[in-house]
Amino acid sequence: MTHLIVLRKKMTQFRQNKDSEDEQKMAMLRKAFQMFDTTKSGYIDVLKISTILNTMGQLFDDSELQALIEENDPEGTGKINFDGFCNIASHFLEEEDAEAMQQELKEAFRLYDREGNGYITTSTLKEILAALDDKLSNADLDGIIAEIDTDGSGTVDFDGIHFIL
Repeated sequence: MTHLIVLRKKMTQFRQNKDSEDEQKMAMLRKAFQMFDTTKSGYIDVLKISTILNTMGQLFDDSELQALIEENDPEGTGKINFDGFCNIASHFLEEEDAEAMQQELKEAFRLYDREGNGYITTSTLKEILAALDDKLSNADLDGIIAEIDTDGSGTVDFDGIHFIL
């Protein structure tokens, strides 16, 4: 049961840290945008976006970046406002967040996979879910388990648990 408390605390901390991180990211994006908006027009040249992302240490695929630029500059003006810039930059920042969340989930999963088999029992998963959200009824929990344990093995691997948390 102490593992359930640890898992719940980790998930709560992750969510609280996420709000603070979002504020920090927005401030970082605004600062980066302002540095390249030298005329203070409220727009930056789309050609500068790759430079900004590189400066921020973000990896990106050129074709993916170009598609996002076209999506956020549909008229092809070659300029983008702060909101468009945030849409583009946050796309690449979110991938990093997803990786961090996946790492947190793997750590939590390992707490319950004591033997290192790569799976946990569905009854253990049911306990975890009940501890994470005490509003879930037994019927809700059974439904979630039935959805995940499609082969009826009574176990679930990390990939199965990943999408529900």
